[in-house]
Amino acid sequence: MPIRQLSETMINQIAAGEVIERPASVVKELVENALDAGATKIEVVTSGGGLSLIRVSDDGSGIAPGELELAVARHCTSKLSDDIHDIRSLGFRGEALPSIGSVSKLSIRSRTASADSATEIRVQAGELSPVRPAAANRGTTVEVRDLFFSTPARLKFMKGERAEGSAIADVIKRVAIAFPAVRFTLAGSDRAGQDYLPADDSPGGRLKRIADVVGADFADNSIMVDAEREGIRLEGRISLPSFSRANALQQYAYVNGRPVRDKLIAGAIRGAFSDALPRDRHAVTVLFLTLNPADVDVNVHPAKADVRFRDPGLVRGLIIGAIREALASAGIRPATTGAEAMLNAFRTGHPAYSHPGPANGHRTFNPLFRAASAGFDYARSPSRPLETGFGEPTQAEFDAGPLDSGDARAGSAAVDEALVQMSLGAARAQIHENYIVAQTRESLVIVDQHAAHERLVYEALKQAMRIRPLAAQMLLLPEIVDLPEDDVARLSAHAETLKRFGLSIERFGPGAIAVRETPAMLGEIDAAALIRDLADEIADNDTVETLQARLDRIAATMACHGSVRSGRQLKPEEMNALLRQMEATPGSGTCNHGRPTYIELKLSDIERLFGRR
Repeated sequence: MPIRQLSETMINQIAAGEVIERPASVVKELVENALDAGATKIEVVTSGGGLSLIRVSDDGSGIAPGELELAVARHCTSKLSDDIHDIRSLGFRGEALPSIGSVSKLSIRSRTASADSATEIRVQAGELSPVRPAAANRGTTVEVRDLFFSTPARLKFMKGERAEGSAIADVIKRVAIAFPAVRFTLAGSDRAGQDYLPADDSPGGRLKRIADVVGADFADNSIMVDAEREGIRLEGRISLPSFSRANALQQYAYVNGRPVRDKLIAGAIRGAFSDALPRDRHAVTVLFLTLNPADVDVNVHPAKADVRFRDPGLVRGLIIGAIREALASAGIRPATTGAEAMLNAFRTGHPAYSHPGPANGHRTFNPLFRAASAGFDYARSPSRPLETGFGEPTQAEFDAGPLDSGDARAGSAAVDEALVQMSLGAARAQIHENYIVAQTRESLVIVDQHAAHERLVYEALKQAMRIRPLAAQMLLLPEIVDLPEDDVARLSAHAETLKRFGLSIERFGPGAIAVRETPAMLGEIDAAALIRDLADEIADNDTVETLQARLDRIAATMACHGSVRSGRQLKPEEMNALLRQMEATPGSGTCNHGRPTYIELKLSDIERLFGRR
């Protein structure tokens, strides 16, 4: 087949296939353009999930009349300096508008602050119409109709209206978090409206915008992260381990203000929470990375969703270290959702003897009720009033002293004021031989003794593993593992670290590794599979966390079997000792499986349950 030059329309459609994957991609590009234009208010209107209509209006600086034709031409941009590595804007490729115009009916109406009137240009399937005068306020309005009408094959791969609309809403959420001072409005016939009001760019204003997007509960169940290493700054908030989600959709990451979905960042977040969350639970995070634009390549993906760091190991180490340090410094904190779930379990209803009337307040006659009450004997009713005040027979039971019950004796013991002032308070009782009830100055605490002690034993085992090298078992014959030369070089560079974990390796020629010792904790293992997994991880992340994760899982299993079992009765001294160890151990708010170890119920909440407030 002879080589030929593609037409301009075909070139634009190919570019559109790279940049414009779905309606949400169009919204992302247009909103980023509005932000780069200095907009303080951005309104997005959609119809048909964005396939029928997308309209993005802003109050930014606008486009000069003489530049409208350039705005829809390929490889034209106002956002790049002479240095292509110094990128300080959100959109810069110069392909979004012409790509959108090649697969839709596009119109751009814009007015600058110095212009007397607005101008408009239209593009349909790549064909430009002349620039003409129009009426509009300062700013730009971009309208996209009938997306992919010129490429019907692409329409077959679009999802339903609700799914596409949800993807657009997610784009607005991610951008709104990064720009709290900008008002974002999302409306349309295919959705319920959303309006994110502007806030100041202070930490408080940013937290308010995060709460508007993620949820009001996040502010009370999150920890601040603030760290810096070698010119890279990490800020943001992470949720408590007990405040988690079933998927990672509420993990928001930003690099120099740009929303990204980067595998390295996602993997670092997962690694940082590996000790606190089970594999099927995910933390809620909002993290902002700030670094020199020359140290990150934002142009590795056509839609700028992925980035590439000059030193990925440094970025990964910073994220993992900062999150773990934040979790450790936060001390022991329960999620407020645990108390809310507990309060919801105490639903008050009508007593058995009450007969609530209808909602409108009118009484109705029920013949069945008259038949049931016909044989009622007042004297035999257990609910009759006592004739002699409180009642001597009943009063005698209260005067007989404490009942013969371990719970009652714990409750009657004097409260140690010093213990009540502690975070988890003073142990007052053990119920169902598994739950410790403690009292603080302003709350009631219920502790799962098995889950709590499991975490304590696990942390002690990990600490012991860090202090001294792990015991190793020597193989009768060294196992030779064939690997590519690059993997052999990477593993050899980490040989000393692996030896501390009980794995002794050495080069065996240019393309093989000899395994001489394996960690005793792992027992009989497939050494070749372990070495290959480590080689893959070092190639991706320059770490040896695969081995560390395996050892941690063994330690977690040992902790589970070595902890206080459910059903064991504890003395008051043992219960208080367990509470004090929990207060001193980072991460003790959840067990090794990610479940909460205790629930705290505020006294004010208890009073509301009983109608005292």
